[in-house]
Amino acid sequence: MTTLTHRGRRVESRNSDKKPDSEEDAAADRDLNEDDPDDSKDIRLTLMEEVLLLGLKDKEGYTSFWNDCISSGLRGGILIELALRGRIRLEPLSLRKKRLLERKVLLKSDAPTGDVLLDETLRHIKATESAETVQTWIELLTGETWNPFKLQYQLRNVRERLAKALVEKGILTTEKQNFLLFDMTTHPVSNASEKQRLVKKLQESVLERWVNDPQRMERRTLALLVLAHASDVLENVFASLADDKYDVAMNRTKDLLDMDPEVEAAKARGTEMIWAVLAAFNKS
Repeated sequence: MTTLTHRGRRVESRNSDKKPDSEEDAAADRDLNEDDPDDSKDIRLTLMEEVLLLGLKDKEGYTSFWNDCISSGLRGGILIELALRGRIRLEPLSLRKKRLLERKVLLKSDAPTGDVLLDETLRHIKATESAETVQTWIELLTGETWNPFKLQYQLRNVRERLAKALVEKGILTTEKQNFLLFDMTTHPVSNASEKQRLVKKLQESVLERWVNDPQRMERRTLALLVLAHASDVLENVFASLADDKYDVAMNRTKDLLDMDPEVEAAKARGTEMIWAVLAAFNKS
């Protein structure tokens, strides 16, 4: 769906209501629910809010008109966020269903998260008569389905709802801009330090703090790199770097995203949803 591109040289929690299936599941849940030590701030953002913040033009307050990937990327973020909060998981491995994209998304707990988009998605997952795969859920939540009987699962106005949440958290503001024939509500960045902190965190994860092993990366950081790639906003993260550091960051991120999701998911069950979302976008 998206590709990593290189620029040329410059010339000028609630816990689950159900018990984990095994001690390994319990360990995975503990890992996935650990807070990122670098995020111990007053402002707490969901993965979807972080992806949108990375995609927004700071002064203009809207995403690129040419970006047709961010909508599905945000839906993938919803699935990962729900997994990180212990609400959903992939069905267990079986002899018949081994690959990530063949395994269904199962509900672990329908306890409210307090986030409107997450809770709406939880209700959709709970309401389905038969479980669906990660790829199918991304298609359903974006409304990109050929089945007219499943259009009710589409999440509408996701970007606007996320922007309003960021306004409430004091990171964005709301303005009106005139575009000749119509007025558009925009959300310029008002708290630049929060976005800079997010960008710096991702830059450092592939530079100063690079571990060359996704299993040793903080889960939310790994998820955010995957989602930034899927949403085609990764260039925004590294654009401010000097050319030599930019090349290192992009090459390392490419190496990370080129890893086999099946192999990496098998190494740590707690990251299965992250790798399943990447596999879905790799196939698209």
